Amino acid sequence: MPTGAETLADALAWHAARHPDRVHITLIEEGDRHSEITYGALLREANEVAAGLRARDLEPGQPVALMLQTCREYFQAFFGILLAGGVPVPLYPPAKATQIEEHVRRQAKILESTAAPLMIVSEEARRPATLVRSLTPTLRDVVTVADLRVPGAAPPRLPLSPAGLALLQYTSGSTGDPKGVMLTHANLLANIRAMQQACGLNGADTFVSWLPLYHDMGLIGAWLGCLYTGARAVLMSPLLFLSRPQRWLRTLSRERGTASAAPNFAYDLCATRLPDHDVDGLDLSSWRLAFNGAEAVHADSLERFAARFAGTGFRRGALLPVYGLAENCLGVTFPPLGRGPRVDRVKRDAFLRDRAAIPAADDDPTALAFVACGRPLANIEVRIADDAGHECGDRRHGRIQFRGPSATAGYYRNPEATRKMFVGDWVETGDLGYLADGELVPAGRAKDLIIRGGRNIIPTEIEEAVTGIPGVRRGCVAVFGDHDPKTGTERVVVVAETALRGDAERAALVKAIGAAVAPLLEGPPDEIVLAL
Repeated sequence: MPTGAETLADALAWHAARHPDRVHITLIEEGDRHSEITYGALLREANEVAAGLRARDLEPGQPVALMLQTCREYFQAFFGILLAGGVPVPLYPPAKATQIEEHVRRQAKILESTAAPLMIVSEEARRPATLVRSLTPTLRDVVTVADLRVPGAAPPRLPLSPAGLALLQYTSGSTGDPKGVMLTHANLLANIRAMQQACGLNGADTFVSWLPLYHDMGLIGAWLGCLYTGARAVLMSPLLFLSRPQRWLRTLSRERGTASAAPNFAYDLCATRLPDHDVDGLDLSSWRLAFNGAEAVHADSLERFAARFAGTGFRRGALLPVYGLAENCLGVTFPPLGRGPRVDRVKRDAFLRDRAAIPAADDDPTALAFVACGRPLANIEVRIADDAGHECGDRRHGRIQFRGPSATAGYYRNPEATRKMFVGDWVETGDLGYLADGELVPAGRAKDLIIRGGRNIIPTEIEEAVTGIPGVRRGCVAVFGDHDPKTGTERVVVVAETALRGDAERAALVKAIGAAVAPLLEGPPDEIVLAL
């Protein structure tokens, strides 16, 4: 591995010099067609893109917006931007050609935030994307990778600094004010190395991923982690997974994948929705690292997945619930390898009223269940703080904060948001949780917590209870608090999607939701809304 690399470009150059013909990426396309990208080809093609960017007067440190699906051009452009001295800004690409113009308009806030002079798009997106220039005066040009490539271009003589920006990772899209997490080469390499140390990913591994490359888990965890460690990255568009979820598992089986990652919903979707004929013939015995993160991890989902795919050779011990966020590049805590999920059951009343995570008896039917996400990665510190900023003791519920070499220095051109993010030298995550025996146990988002009558209510627990009710679209439930000026406390509102249209059916569903939620709230919710 390139242990001496100081930048991402160093890591790519290290591999390209030692094994230029080694396959770095296998791209899975529609119809299970595939193509391959070697380390040598990626470096050569990225140099050609870099030459085109320099010819367009890209200055060192300038952001370049990158709005492409998972394709060969994405990787060429990403490293081309870096080699030209620029900073890649991955943007969410449109899912359909008919949505391009409206989609690009929704990205205008991010483009304005970055002041990027250039945006790289696909050929079909070029014309509608050009229309957005009127909304973002700093955007000089909209180009494709083909426009930029200068065949046979020599490597640019531009030294990159470990302290230089290597990525702007935006944490919100068209709603609200976008915030660009500033990540340096040093940040990214520190996190990639810490994750590698924890999970042992190496050149013998094959990492299969459908995760989007505009999101940290897909970009850093799946692709850049493989680039550094030498593991082969087998990548597909998230659209291929969403249209046929079985593609993910079939690719793992066919390619003898040893590692993969996905949010909780994907594991649950495969466990509950795949018909038996899509499971028959799968061989998942090679899968040793099954990361679950990027959203709340549910114990029931993990057990359902392990049980459903046990017959394929999948081992429960491969499941790795992890915790991370863009402000630390990606990973913050990982559990021990091979152990499998650890579910922490705590006394409900003590947790909700006193924020004390007291272990519950095995036969306690009212216990709350949370999934432990392991210990902090190397050189990362995690603490739990109360609302006043004081550090909490073991098994005390509070705000998750961290610090370490992979932590961002702040948000790009947003000093106010940066100021709010730090508590001294600790980064405030906005997440809630507690520490138990040295492991982090996440327990929701601070902004989502509902306080009704002095009692803390965790929306995700209610959502999980409602989503399993017949007639409710799985995963299509939202629970939130609505301040009631008459009582001075919050009302609990449950919104659930359903295909039911008959009055009697809908009335029965409302009754079923109320019955499922009442034990968790010690009373009925204040409002139940059914959405079609």
